[in-house]
Amino acid sequence: MTSRGKTLKLTAVSALVVLALTGFSTGRGHGGTSGGDHDGGSGGGCSSSSQNHDSSSGGSHRDYDDDDDYDDDYGSSGGSGGSEASMSPDAATVTLVDCASEETPYATVEVANTDTVDGTFSVTVVFEDAAGEELDSGTEEVFVPAGGTTPVRIPVNDAESVPLIEECALDSYAPAA
Repeated sequence: MTSRGKTLKLTAVSALVVLALTGFSTGRGHGGTSGGDHDGGSGGGCSSSSQNHDSSSGGSHRDYDDDDDYDDDYGSSGGSGGSEASMSPDAATVTLVDCASEETPYATVEVANTDTVDGTFSVTVVFEDAAGEELDSGTEEVFVPAGGTTPVRIPVNDAESVPLIEECALDSYAPAA
């Protein structure tokens, strides 16, 4: 091989080493993108506008790496960040099916989870007399799959108040437990 060929080969290898050591990017979200958009955008390279080349920080270094599984943005969950298992469901919708009576000393409600994740919800029913005064209340936690509806019975705790119950009051939304 000629000395010119060796020089070109050495120059090419040196250029690759310099690019690798300076943090040259291939456009993985470093320039021209905004917010949480990490799917690319305009180029990378050393002149990318979102890279921090500030040398006035007293010698300390902070790596602003956009391709680290998003753990900085969404918290660490033992794998890739932001999995559904770590999400909390919103409140579920609650519908009264049947109030308590002497024959059935419990209220029956249906809990509908319209969220995209499974959840456990806390449902409270207030048992009232004819005047609207609270006689007793009961709370149950119920698991409802994503997009599903689950019936639940909420018993009257005070057996003596069962004959006096005329109404059942409840919130139309049950918070996640």
